[in-house]
Amino acid sequence: MPATHDLYADLGKTREEVNKLQQTNKLLQSLVTKYEDIDRQVVDAESASADDNTVSALKKKRLDIKNKIVQEIEYPGTRGAAKNF
Repeated sequence: MPATHDLYADLGKTREEVNKLQQTNKLLQSLVTKYEDIDRQVVDAESASADDNTVSALKKKRLDIKNKIVQEIEYPGTRGAAKNF
């Protein structure tokens, strides 16, 4: 049975740490909400035995959002630009 993906384990942060960051960062808050939504869509598609292309596209979208979350946590407000650039 498909299960949701553990974003917090991938980030190496607790849910509480991410929630604290979201309190002052609306973009991060929006990205986490989008991630949770797309993660549910992946689980739903896998549960419904959706075709591989559909599931792959949803997983790619989930990964793209996760990468944006990492960028926002590591370099808030910079869209991933290097800190010392």
